Amino acid sequence: MTTDAPRRLRVLAAMSGGVDSAVAAARAAEAGHDVTGVHLALSENPKSFRTGARGCCTIEDSHDARRAADVIGIPFYVWDLAERFREDVVEDFFAEYEAGRTPNPCLRCNEKIKFAALLDKALALGFDAVCTGHYATVVEHPDGSRELHRASDMAKDQSYVLGVLDDQQLAHAMFPLGDTLTTKAEIREEAARRGLFVAKKPDSHDICFIADGDTQGFLAKRLGTAEGDIVDESGAKLGTHEGAYGFTIGQRKGLRIGTPAPDGKPRYVLDISPVDNTVTVGPAEALDVTALTAVRPRWCGAAPSGPGTYTAQLRAHGGETEVTAEPVDGGLRVTFAEPVRGVAPGQAIVLYDGTRVVGSATIATTDRARALA
Repeated sequence: MTTDAPRRLRVLAAMSGGVDSAVAAARAAEAGHDVTGVHLALSENPKSFRTGARGCCTIEDSHDARRAADVIGIPFYVWDLAERFREDVVEDFFAEYEAGRTPNPCLRCNEKIKFAALLDKALALGFDAVCTGHYATVVEHPDGSRELHRASDMAKDQSYVLGVLDDQQLAHAMFPLGDTLTTKAEIREEAARRGLFVAKKPDSHDICFIADGDTQGFLAKRLGTAEGDIVDESGAKLGTHEGAYGFTIGQRKGLRIGTPAPDGKPRYVLDISPVDNTVTVGPAEALDVTALTAVRPRWCGAAPSGPGTYTAQLRAHGGETEVTAEPVDGGLRVTFAEPVRGVAPGQAIVLYDGTRVVGSATIATTDRARALA
């Protein structure tokens, strides 16, 4: 009895210069695939970006990726996608904050750059798949259809930022780390065993295109300062700010309002109005959201035909909550089984059926358990 050997694929490995993407590329090559490494040059002026490992767009990162490719023994190239990145990710970032919403640039980068611009170019050049160091799992069925699932290790799961992938993109995605029931320390140990210099390189956590990690300062340079009022739920003025874009729903720190609340409890950002440049603050319970509407849904498979019960994740490192969701007028209507807090328009909601990613959409509006005055 014979079994079919695994198909040898032409794989384009996106190598950020970090340990995860390096190990992913090494595993793909070890599995017998024909792997080529590529580093994406996303900055129009990389010398102005920070050094070290807090981002993934520096010259240093490019050098680290090249060294890893040399050790693995695969060809390596640098592709300049800076203009596309600026248009689709950075400009979107500014526009969303200016409109009073809170974007997720990493999710937008996965959608527009790594699995749109990069994949399109890869397929045009004859590659079969794009490989990245994300922690997620692709399940392929006998009929050739594929599903995106959470990583085997929930502590490292990154399926939330991949919820924007559609069927065509998922069919050409490879995540060699997704089935790994190992700790990050063990991934680093594997990198060291493979002779990869990046084994000890720190993880990146910040927004890669903000050089010093100061998001508000970065926005201010582009959007300018515009003094506005900070008010309570009744409309009483508590203080001023230099730009409503510097706040996000659910924010507690940095309000600088001085005046204590009547009940002595902390206050949180409840609403951001770019029209009159006003930020409304109030108690935590006023953040309770019972339902939301979302726009631009993207489905990892067939779109639901009616209402269904799912779990939902509302932020990259958040937990799951039970919901009922239904496609409505080209968007999505979601009702929570229990009220949730810290739901910010502009962020993504990702729906799950067990570990399977059903799809995602961008939060547009929310229904509060307690309406603002």
